[in-house]
Amino acid sequence: MSANHIPKGANSINPYLTVKGCEAAIDFYIKAFGATEKYRLTMPDGSIGHAELVIENSLLMISEENKEWGNLSPLTIGGNPVLLSLYVKDVDAVYQQAIVAGATASKGMDVKDEFYGDRAGRLTDPFGHSWMIATHKQEVSPEEMQKRMDEMMKK
Repeated sequence: MSANHIPKGANSINPYLTVKGCEAAIDFYIKAFGATEKYRLTMPDGSIGHAELVIENSLLMISEENKEWGNLSPLTIGGNPVLLSLYVKDVDAVYQQAIVAGATASKGMDVKDEFYGDRAGRLTDPFGHSWMIATHKQEVSPEEMQKRMDEMMKK
């Protein structure tokens, strides 16, 4: 049986998160972002070696931290430079849903209308991953975005 070079339901680039507490993380992503679990593979010790979730139309892969393989979570390494961007139909509702599910609002990054045409807010999930949740509201050209950004930076 031949296969496409990209599995069905995946994109060319897909986030793959390493977490400490994978089962709890799956539950969080279901409650916070409406994820659907496709499947999970368990290790001999019962931990989750790989799981796939779908949020909106995107694949999110996730696994339990495994120090032997060099897979360390943000909680273990003390932070994470990656920001995940999630577009949803109603940013205000999903942002609140994530907070109720256990996420923490990022200081000064509550949901608001942004110069680039999105209504967006930033939060951190209980597993150390940062998320920018947004709803696209307005088409803005790169030139207009630069103009708006220049004005914003003057304040």
